[in-house]
Amino acid sequence: MSIDRAKVERLIVMAERLTDALEADIAALKSGHPRELKSLDPEIQKLYALYGREAQGVGIDDAKAAPSDLKGKFFAVTARFRDALMRHARILACVRNASEGIVKAVADEVERRRAPLTTYAPPAARARPRQTAMIYNGVI
Repeated sequence: MSIDRAKVERLIVMAERLTDALEADIAALKSGHPRELKSLDPEIQKLYALYGREAQGVGIDDAKAAPSDLKGKFFAVTARFRDALMRHARILACVRNASEGIVKAVADEVERRRAPLTTYAPPAARARPRQTAMIYNGVI
């Protein structure tokens, strides 16, 4: 089975645009500006969905049967896209772990400050209801 030239060209263009969006996301996360993520743009989200549908029907045999002048570019763009996806996933995991760690540290500090002091007074005098931070529920 052979894949048609137009489909390969569409996949190349979509993969290039998605790779550019991922690299912009990586740069935004590294510079500490998560509000500038390009992948949150509705147009990019639609492009991800479209690329997923288009690429789903293309197997390795189809890619090898692509027109020879596009085959090299197709494999190069796909490799670059896959690399950007892996870097993006790694940096998102790091950012998520760091932000969850900060939230947990703040919640622990709030809980520590609200904890009753151990005194020699009778238990009824030192008992206070235990309060915890609403943001932290133990399952970050």
